[in-house]
Amino acid sequence: MTNLMDITFENIQGEQKSLKDYQANLFLIVNVASKCGLTPQYEGLEALYREFKDQGLLILGFPANEFLGQEPGTNEEIQSFCQTQFDVSFPVLKKIVVKGKEQHPLYTTLTEALPEAKSNPEGKLLNMLKEKGLLDGEAHDIKWNFEKFLVSGQGKLIARYAPDVEPNHELIINDIRNHL
Repeated sequence: MTNLMDITFENIQGEQKSLKDYQANLFLIVNVASKCGLTPQYEGLEALYREFKDQGLLILGFPANEFLGQEPGTNEEIQSFCQTQFDVSFPVLKKIVVKGKEQHPLYTTLTEALPEAKSNPEGKLLNMLKEKGLLDGEAHDIKWNFEKFLVSGQGKLIARYAPDVEPNHELIINDIRNHL
């Protein structure tokens, strides 16, 4: 299996990075989009980052356009949107593909290692997506925007959360507290 810490991706400036380039005890990796019903989760992600960043949590936002074209902007437009609309201070990286034939190696590794996401027991998103015929692909694929992966600073995968598990949900908060 590919070492998660060695997989490279680009930041907004086009510089090659990997998880090991960041000094973090814990990563929350999220595929994000600016024109999605879940876009307000940026606010919760920023609050989570501000609460736990001094303890070593780093949130990494990976814009992706696979779900109904809900991230159509350029990398610069995405960065500007995140800063002006949600005052995002965690890194939002260069747009990547998180599902399908062109899937970025980071997401291939994440989804194969953790094929099932923890779901919000009160959540209705996955049922709605299924009813509308929007769930396709393999069982382990990313289902929608704002799916989240919690990864240790050494690259060990801890948890995967469905898109409707909001950043302030106890599933995420408890896992973060238990691993910082």
